[in-house]
Amino acid sequence: MWLGYLDEYNDYMTQGDSLDELQENLLDIYKELTSGNIPAVRQHGELSVACNLMN
Repeated sequence: MWLGYLDEYNDYMTQGDSLDELQENLLDIYKELTSGNIPAVRQHGELSVACNLMN
């Protein structure tokens, strides 16, 4: 049994009996999550903030 998730959507896990099946399931999840048909899909990313404090 193989378990996996996508880094950008780590709240959504899937499984497969083989590595090939897991890869197919991950692709299916990716297509669903990026289709815009599922509301409130959580994503993560990086944010850089620059702050200039002048006294």
